[in-house]
Amino acid sequence: MSRKRATAAGQRCTSGSVEDGYNYPCRRSACRLGNRMSKPEIVRSNQQPKLPRDEPDFSLVLGGPLYQLYLRTRLAQPPLKLLHRRMILIPLICWLPLLLLSASHLNSGVPVPFLRDPEVHIKLLLALPILIAVEVLAHIRIQKVVAQFRERDIISQEDQPHFERIVASAMRLRNSVAIELGLFAVVLAMGYWMWGQNLKLTVSSLSMSSWYAMNDGSRMRLTAAGSYYALVSLTIFRFILLRWYFRLFIWYRFLWDVRALPLHYNLYHPDRAGGLGFLSESLTAFAPVFVAQSTILAGVFYARILYAGDKLPDLTMEIVCAVLLFVLLLILPLGFFAVQLDRAARKARIEFGSLGSHYVDEFRDKWILGKGRGGEALLGTSDIQSLADLANSYQVVSGISLMPVTKQAFIRLVVAIVVPLLPLTLTVFPLSEIIKRLFKMVL
Repeated sequence: MSRKRATAAGQRCTSGSVEDGYNYPCRRSACRLGNRMSKPEIVRSNQQPKLPRDEPDFSLVLGGPLYQLYLRTRLAQPPLKLLHRRMILIPLICWLPLLLLSASHLNSGVPVPFLRDPEVHIKLLLALPILIAVEVLAHIRIQKVVAQFRERDIISQEDQPHFERIVASAMRLRNSVAIELGLFAVVLAMGYWMWGQNLKLTVSSLSMSSWYAMNDGSRMRLTAAGSYYALVSLTIFRFILLRWYFRLFIWYRFLWDVRALPLHYNLYHPDRAGGLGFLSESLTAFAPVFVAQSTILAGVFYARILYAGDKLPDLTMEIVCAVLLFVLLLILPLGFFAVQLDRAARKARIEFGSLGSHYVDEFRDKWILGKGRGGEALLGTSDIQSLADLANSYQVVSGISLMPVTKQAFIRLVVAIVVPLLPLTLTVFPLSEIIKRLFKMVL
């Protein structure tokens, strides 16, 4: 064989690629000398390095007509780039025309001028950008959470095809054009009807004109800004919010289907959740959606305090119920695994209890009764540490939770939802008074 052909063959084998399930290592002598050539060595399957497994294609946001609209209008680039465009342009489409159409009622002229209506600004300039931005967070974190089912071998090799079918079913639901268009139709029709009902309620309770509706003495009439707010701004906002609830439903359905698989629970995993502790990350992924809603509630309650004469203590029950509902909606799907985790916990306690009994008996025979000690000194022995480690391990086994949610994750979730409501306390205790009291406490 010529030097040229041997050198070319040597260059091909230096690529180190894995092809057709085999690894072809380089024969460096052929590359260097060019006069020796042999068949490439085949590394047998039992010696082949383990290849990384592909993560399942699972994303709750990369699909559906709205996502395609983002791509066509260059509001996004795959996967979710140009976030700043969406966070700026979509709220401006909802808010800026209201500013222009209500130019005559910005600061005065009506009891509720546009610039002094906290609800509309909080909803369109704060909550709406949060709902748009959380798409990136949910895409990254939920995809990693789903990948953990395979990375931790919770899904057995035999059940991989079933797991992939569950993922594919969820993605088909996410991409459904009919469902998303149906959501938009419901928002458009029912949203305007709900706005009309709220308008009638406002007439009966306040009977005051505002930037969006004027009281002509007999009925409330929408202004041009009010019509745009009802037909465009609220429609966009409600559709994006309802779309998030649809995504949350997909997540519910996915976990419910996965729950039915014969999962391999790691009974002695230190997360005390059978190895499912990674599901707590889903709370972080979805939490901003409910933070946005608690922010909206803060704006609604502040408007009621400002213009309707309500007091914060009178709204306490509504605030508590809202916070509990938001927390429940987030942690509810993690409860789907409660029955299986309870079975795993009972099995782990039985298995580990048996192991502990054998070890303690042997420890007692050796160190208490002196059987089989063989003159070994107690000082420096590792048996004492092993006994302590055994007790610590049993604490892990006996502490397996029925919900794969850590206390820290739960507290962070509640705090995140409550924080947007805290400024309402300033309606009871003015900021200047709070600062004065703090100074008195410090000084």
